[in-house]
Amino acid sequence: MIDAPDLGAVITRVITDRDGIEALDRAQRARIPTTILPWGDFASRQEFSDAIGAAAAEAGAETLVLAGFMRVLAPGLIARFPQHILNIHPSLLPAFPGSHAVDQALEHGVKVTGVTVHFVDEQVDHGPIIAQRAVPVLPDDDVASLHARIQVEEHDLYPAVVRAFAQGRISLVGGKVVWA
Repeated sequence: MIDAPDLGAVITRVITDRDGIEALDRAQRARIPTTILPWGDFASRQEFSDAIGAAAAEAGAETLVLAGFMRVLAPGLIARFPQHILNIHPSLLPAFPGSHAVDQALEHGVKVTGVTVHFVDEQVDHGPIIAQRAVPVLPDDDVASLHARIQVEEHDLYPAVVRAFAQGRISLVGGKVVWA
């Protein structure tokens, strides 16, 4: 996202629960402020989510764009950014939610998997689907090869969705996503 041309939005801060990840290096090179909130420093999911909300508010963020974020947010944070938390997941949701989607696709022998961008709600990898893109599962695929092809689609689709959202071309009407 940091390298996406013409994103149509300003990245005000990169917030993570882990140090030493590539997103922090990329943010620092782009002179984007960063905040590290180690999961283990918080007594509860609520406290962790409150810290995320405070860091985002301090940065003036209007939307949270999650990528590689493997934590469930507390309902209060979701309510603080209603219909303004986006997530990307490496499957065609509702198939294979959770942290091992690519492994599960291979284990189940599906012929097609993909990527989903969705609004975040209180459930894991749930919420109104904004966009999806299919990725074929090839006979000789392993987790690494399939995940690499999914990531190619993620890196194309997610910036396009964020751009459209920033331009006001995506809205939620009656629980369904509408593109203008």
